[in-house]
Amino acid sequence: MKKPLIIVESPTKARTIKKFLPPRYNVKASVGHVRDLPKSTLGVDVEHDFAPRYLTIKGKGDVIKELKSAVKGASDVFLATDPDREGEAIAWHLAELLKLENPKRIELHEITKDAALAALKEPHHIDMDRVNAQQARRILDRLVGYKISPLLWAKVRGGLSAGRVQSVAVRLIVDREREIGAFVPREYWSLTASLATDRDPSIVFPADLVARRGEKFEITTQAEADEVLAALDGARFGVAAVKRREVRRNAPAPFTTSTLQQEASRKLRLRVRRTMQIAQGLYEGVDLGGSEGTQGLITYMRTDSTRISDSARDAAREYITAAYGESFHGGRAHKVREGAQDAHEAIRPTSVFRTPESVSHILKRDELRLYTLIWERFVASQMAAAVLDQTTVDIAAGDYTFRATGSVVKFPGFTRVYEEGRDDENAAEKAESAAANGKSKGRVRLPELHENDALDCSKLEPKQHFTEPPPRFTEATLVKALEENGIGRPSTYSTIVDTIQSRGYVTQEDRRFKPTEIGIAVNDLLAEHFKDVVDLKFTAQMEHSLDKVADGNQDWVAILRDFYGPFVSELEEAEKKLPRIEIKDEPTDEICPNCSRPMVIKTGRFGKFISCTGYPECKTTKPIVKDTGAKCPKDGGMIVERRSKKGRTFYGCANYPKCDFVSWDRVIPEPCPVCGSHVVAKNRRGGVVLLECAADKEHDVSSLAPKGGDESGDERELAEV
Repeated sequence: MKKPLIIVESPTKARTIKKFLPPRYNVKASVGHVRDLPKSTLGVDVEHDFAPRYLTIKGKGDVIKELKSAVKGASDVFLATDPDREGEAIAWHLAELLKLENPKRIELHEITKDAALAALKEPHHIDMDRVNAQQARRILDRLVGYKISPLLWAKVRGGLSAGRVQSVAVRLIVDREREIGAFVPREYWSLTASLATDRDPSIVFPADLVARRGEKFEITTQAEADEVLAALDGARFGVAAVKRREVRRNAPAPFTTSTLQQEASRKLRLRVRRTMQIAQGLYEGVDLGGSEGTQGLITYMRTDSTRISDSARDAAREYITAAYGESFHGGRAHKVREGAQDAHEAIRPTSVFRTPESVSHILKRDELRLYTLIWERFVASQMAAAVLDQTTVDIAAGDYTFRATGSVVKFPGFTRVYEEGRDDENAAEKAESAAANGKSKGRVRLPELHENDALDCSKLEPKQHFTEPPPRFTEATLVKALEENGIGRPSTYSTIVDTIQSRGYVTQEDRRFKPTEIGIAVNDLLAEHFKDVVDLKFTAQMEHSLDKVADGNQDWVAILRDFYGPFVSELEEAEKKLPRIEIKDEPTDEICPNCSRPMVIKTGRFGKFISCTGYPECKTTKPIVKDTGAKCPKDGGMIVERRSKKGRTFYGCANYPKCDFVSWDRVIPEPCPVCGSHVVAKNRRGGVVLLECAADKEHDVSSLAPKGGDESGDERELAEV
């Protein structure tokens, strides 16, 4: 008897679906894409409406043979590839390759039995508008990459590449680096008064200088600070005004791909690529055991929509009301970002009643951490606003006005479950902002204050500050910048971040991107000769045009034609005018041990390394060893800074491979004063470095001075070093 056949991309997804669907269904996996443009040639006929030439991907022969056999014995064929443009294109390629006359397309926004059965009842045709949008993107990227890359090989260095979106990401990083280099620090001072009332002298609260003679005032030099201190000597402090108001903080929207990647980076210190790997596994299914069996734990993780289904909203209300009370439910609809495709829901748990605690014994550490983040964010998104009573007090002292601000949580609302992470701010900017707005640092407890109350000033503390340049991009802030500028789409963020590093255009230092010499050279070349390729507005407009193709409102061939004409002219001009760009090697005092030629410092994909000048005849290379001053806890050797295969900094024994000691956290020279074990420096948000005993984190190592550290990472990548 013939069975209905369901084809998905992932073998994991296939196994999950097969477990909960009735046995009358046959489920097979294509193992990703089955056709693509050829690797060795352009594969696009620019003279005939940019017709692509697709080839079967090498190594897919056995998979395709198995699928063709399954199709012959199928009563119906359902293409259940991912519910986005990429998935739509894979479904179309499968239909073409397998010669399906009447393929039925279904979309699984969550891998659960109910969702699968509902989708099977309402199949639809392949959406060719979405397919054409994906084809247009793929061909655009191919035209840029295959036309500009040979120029880079000839004029800069072999092995380089240009990409339509990756080049814009590199430009953001290069522009930020130049902004940092051109930054001129500006001196400013803050002046904080420590105050108390006669009624309750035990409560001492800070207030910051904000005005002079009613005008906003800023101290810019020590001389001005001394002048203000002299003027305030003996001055009487008193309450000039007390303002109390109720402040509401609305719950954040549930996660999109971008916000999930950002928050996982901030809170869990997960890299973008790792976040998407874990999310993919949670979406495709986890064996929960018992009656639940294998289920997808979250909805589809590539989305830019904050919309959720009515059933999910109702379930959230039921859970919140039962767990926290009716007053905690807010249930408001979150506005979808302008330009979002809104093709499917936000990222949320498939069942809000499947709490993190209920799966804590099943999920691995990082899986549980990410699932908890997604679950808490979704629950919080459906909760009531937090309500705070905020008090702002203006304090007069002669011609000067100080300001103190305090707040009390009146109703916790969504903060009972979740607090948003924040990007690391520049410390000086925070101080400047606090001084400018009269906001004391931290949560301030204010005594009961009334107008005309006299205050005692126990201390006036001036502090010198210097403004600092904008920080370099982290993975989280780069993804945020790409989204804000309309660059890329949910399925591309992770690839962009990986590609710019794998090409050697940027490196990471302390979890922040820094352009390499090659990255700067390539960026400048493209900016001069291919302005559109690295122009943010042009790239964003192209994304908008592709959206219109997907909606059926624009012809995809016309987009390619409009782009290609000017692009070819720029290419021809660049080939004539572009000089050879030399990336100079740095000389060293070392001599090659194999051929006695001088050795130089070169810049490669993962940073700098030492190489023989006799290359390619002599291929001797060696890493640049940076001694940390610490001793290896295993064999007493030197602990040096190294780079992983993916370009990340870690620390290991100089006697590798004889000694296999490695650590993501920098090992400091001083041992633990309690047990003598090695001590590591752990980076925390805001540039804070904490020291921790590797044997027992409860040991007191506060007597050791923390120093600058490096990024931490997940154990999975460390195992791949």
